[in-house]
Amino acid sequence: MGRLENKVAVITGGARGMGASHVRRFVEAGANVVFGDVLEEEGTVLQKELGTHCTFVPHDVTSEAGWAEIVERATTDFGGLDILVNNAGILRFDTINDMDVADFTTILDVNVVSQWIGLKYASRAMNPGGSIVNISSVNGIVGGAGVSAYSASKFAIRGITRSAALELAAAQIRVNSVHPGAVSTPMIGSTSTDDPADDNPLVATMPIPRYGQPGEVTNLVLFLASDESSYCTGGEYIIDGGLTAGAGF
Repeated sequence: MGRLENKVAVITGGARGMGASHVRRFVEAGANVVFGDVLEEEGTVLQKELGTHCTFVPHDVTSEAGWAEIVERATTDFGGLDILVNNAGILRFDTINDMDVADFTTILDVNVVSQWIGLKYASRAMNPGGSIVNISSVNGIVGGAGVSAYSASKFAIRGITRSAALELAAAQIRVNSVHPGAVSTPMIGSTSTDDPADDNPLVATMPIPRYGQPGEVTNLVLFLASDESSYCTGGEYIIDGGLTAGAGF
């Protein structure tokens, strides 16, 4: 029996990168998955690849109507909802002085407000024993030059996660956050699988001197989504190759 057998999951930003890795692994683990993304062509291709145990829904995570629809698809297509992975997010590099206010608020809307809306709609429909996994970042643990908006959004996810863990405990729903570091995905412009980090000197200084792979993050997300983590809620789980451990010299 798979680790997520008889579970129903909603995964946002599931068409590519880490999201697609989560979708694939969850289906392999026995879950029925409804996944959303604004990348409709890539989402449709992934659904065809994985077959009847997953449904793709074009989904704007900043839309309340979009959230109502994707949660309803989970309950109507597969009979319930047990897991939410709030994975969708965007990253833009710019200094505080150069960034427009509109760009700052867009990042907050996509990265933070969307997760709050998702918590609201998913938790109302979720079965007891459910699990919500909010994807944050190491930039929700430490700041970074040129990513003030992104870092603000990822720090905010920590607060939302802890508050939700307290509020949803009575409904027997667990809520945790995951904080990936330098993971090889299209969002950071890298698909490197090679050593130390040919194109990033920061990665070369890490205790594990390479980019992480999406599947490595999925391993952690799968654990938190499954009943194996039944005593975990309100937690922050860092997976960053040691990036935030401190200076190695």
